[in-house]
Amino acid sequence: MPLNLEDKKSIVAEVSAVAADAHSAIAAEYRGLTVEEMTELRVKARQGGVYLRVVKNTLARRALEGTEFECMKDGLVGPLVLAFSQEDPGSAARVIKDFAKGHDKLVPRLVSIGGELLAAGDIERLASLPTRDQAISMLMALMKAPVEKLARTLNEVPGKLVRTVAAVRDQKQA
Repeated sequence: MPLNLEDKKSIVAEVSAVAADAHSAIAAEYRGLTVEEMTELRVKARQGGVYLRVVKNTLARRALEGTEFECMKDGLVGPLVLAFSQEDPGSAARVIKDFAKGHDKLVPRLVSIGGELLAAGDIERLASLPTRDQAISMLMALMKAPVEKLARTLNEVPGKLVRTVAAVRDQKQA
């Protein structure tokens, strides 16, 4: 069933709004996946905070105009599913990469983050980015380390004094 003009405008507006707020985008070729597999991919994307949409390439090109993912326009060829990271930059890459491990028919074609088009192989690097919570915990550990080291150093002074007094006592007893 062909889309009328109003449907096309609403799809372009929806994808454009999502792309404007997204951190990163992945376009993957899904040729050969069954309906059940696509449904499974959509469920995993929803759980991972990823907006997943199959859009005609001409509509996707229009939707990406004026966003930081405009660099992907030339590569939109063939049956592609667009995945936009809503929560953290690596979430779309993690969902696509993990799903592609078990389904060889899903092939990442375009990877974009921060207005820069990356090679499709860089999906591994993008997927390995920490989540927001992981980044915060790493930062807190980094900030806590000098304080812990200072506390250990200050604690070592009386400990060394006690060990010295104990050694002197043992020496006098012997």
